Amino acid sequence: MTAAKLDPIDLKILDAIQHDGRITKLALAERVGLSPTPCWMRLRKLEKAGIVSGYHARIAMRVVAPVATVLMEVTLASHRQADFDRFERVIRDIPEIVACWSVGGGVDYVLKVMARDIDAYQRLVDGLLDREIGIDRYFTYIVIKTVKDDVALPIADLLPASP
Repeated sequence: MTAAKLDPIDLKILDAIQHDGRITKLALAERVGLSPTPCWMRLRKLEKAGIVSGYHARIAMRVVAPVATVLMEVTLASHRQADFDRFERVIRDIPEIVACWSVGGGVDYVLKVMARDIDAYQRLVDGLLDREIGIDRYFTYIVIKTVKDDVALPIADLLPASP
């Protein structure tokens, strides 16, 4: 996959909107040093290119209700593509599983689960095991405290260095 060609203005736009998704057209234009129409056209171009994939509100769930955040490592018993596909299909449909990454190394997947409490998490795991979706082993890590959970990406730092 080739990287999109982004100039410094595009990077400023991306930085601004990921820190404030509700920024007005005028404030965005002022922040990046463009007039509103060209700035808005650039933003639309970034959206159409799929670089901006959505706008979301970040909810402080622990303020709403006490919840358990659990990280779960999963290793499948078999490693055929059909086994991975079956597991992923089931995982996508479980709302409490808010993130799932296929990883290299000693395990196949790392999941982030948000459950009402630890009992609810264990019922979810028991349900997964009952469905026989190929789980061989799983390890559970209860999140005690969130130290850092940024949603804003350091875009400029992640781009290849220019020659």
